[in-house]
Order: sequence, then C-alpha cells, then structure tokens
Amino acid sequence: MLNILKKTVLAVVALAMMSGMSFASSSVVIKGSTTVLPIVQAAVEAYMKANPGVQMSVSGGGSGEGIKAIVDKTTHIAMSSRSIKKEETALAKSRGSNPMEHVVAIDALIPIVHPRNKVSGLSIDQLSQIYQGKITNWKEVGGEDLKIVVISRDTSSGTFESWDHFVMKKTKVTPRAQMLASSGAVATAIAKNRYAIAYVGIGYLNKNVKALSVNGVTGCADTALSKEYPLSRELYMYTNGEPTGEAAKFLTFLKSKQGQKIVAKVGYVPTMSLK
Repeated sequence: MLNILKKTVLAVVALAMMSGMSFASSSVVIKGSTTVLPIVQAAVEAYMKANPGVQMSVSGGGSGEGIKAIVDKTTHIAMSSRSIKKEETALAKSRGSNPMEHVVAIDALIPIVHPRNKVSGLSIDQLSQIYQGKITNWKEVGGEDLKIVVISRDTSSGTFESWDHFVMKKTKVTPRAQMLASSGAVATAIAKNRYAIAYVGIGYLNKNVKALSVNGVTGCADTALSKEYPLSRELYMYTNGEPTGEAAKFLTFLKSKQGQKIVAKVGYVPTMSLK
C-alpha cells in the first residue's frame, strides 16, 4: 500500500506542476499530521479498494505543513492534530483560501517510556519539570537512579503544540531535548532507550513502549472521550471551504460508521458510538 501511495504522490505532484493545482476530478491530495496519518492511510486503502478509479496521495510532514498546504492551495485536505491558529486563518483568507474544520477522531496524548522503566505515572507538573530540564533523574519521580533523556516532537508538529498547551503552558523545552520529526520516529526511539521519555498519540502505542498515566488517570478510549484524561484532544482535517467531489465523498466516508470503525481499528477514538 505504501508503494502505491508513493507512486500516486509523484503522479499527482507532476499533475499539479503542469496545471497549477487543477487536479483531476477523481484525484485527492492529503497532507499533514503524522498523528492523523495512520487513520488516513487505513481509510484511503479501504476507500480506494471500494472506488478503484480514484487516485489518492497521502503524505506527512506535520500539522503545520498540512495547514500551510491548505493556505497555499496545494492540497485538497490537510491533516492536523491541533486546531488552526487565528493567524493561519487570516493568512489563508488573504490568499483566497477559506479553511473549513472537520473533526475526524478523538485522541489522547500519552507520555511513553521504555518497558523496563519502573515509573508508571506522572503528574502534569512533573512532566513539565522533566521537559523544562528541572527534573533530570528518574529517581526524582520514583524511578531508578538513571539520567532522563527527553525526546520531543519538532516545533512544526501539532502534537508538539498540544504538549505545549497541556503540559508546558508556554515554558521552554530544555535545549537538551531530542526533537524528532514524526510520531513513528518517537515511538522507535523510546523502544531503544531505557532512559528516555516522550509523548505520542494513542494510536502509536505498542508493546515496545510503556504508557504512563497522567494525574492518576490512564489514557484510553473511554477517558479520552469523556475528557477525564487531562491530555485529550480532537484530531482534524481541513479543506478549502466546503469540500466537493471525491474529497467530499472521502470525508463523508471517514466520518461515517464504517470510517469510524477504521479509526478504532488503528487505535484512535471514534467520534461516535459504534454499538
């Protein structure tokens, strides 16, 4: 599937260069958040299987890149793990674009550590102090006498901005932090480093990392949906105005019960009851 998507990306980009974003009516370009990416890849695979004449390309790069593509009119749909900023909306409108928001899933932002780490939960204040570089050893939060390695998403990421909103509250991340470009890279780094801490969307949890509770609450589908979990958030897609054509059909599919089952299958939280 990934090879098919890569080939489609090249074909659509070439078409865009020739026609100035005048895409074929049966093609859909989607760019942005790596948090939302697993949902969209799975949904696109199902949608293309049901609609074999449709061409779709999907690429990551971060929420900021996706929203920039909507502003610049170089994508039909932008994936984002944060809501669009006022200044981004203003810039879009100055360029003749009108970003429209679509909530496609619910997420829980989960702190993760290596499975051998003895710590099982942290408070928001402890997380903030770790990421500011004020807490530097796991023994300070009930763990072993080991130096903490801080791993973060890069600043173009919507997940980074969500972490800033919930945890950092505008304080600075320590300059010693390793800044990684994708959620997949973060999860891989934690699985290989006994000393490290990071954060990912709930869909990136796997057996190779250990999820930490926050303020005594475990992040899961129920606590994310109820907002009991303190790091719960919506996941978005943006279009330039009301979507039309194949983009509109795909969004309708993703928001439908069938599409939301895909959301649940890849580990995120549906926006509706699937019972």
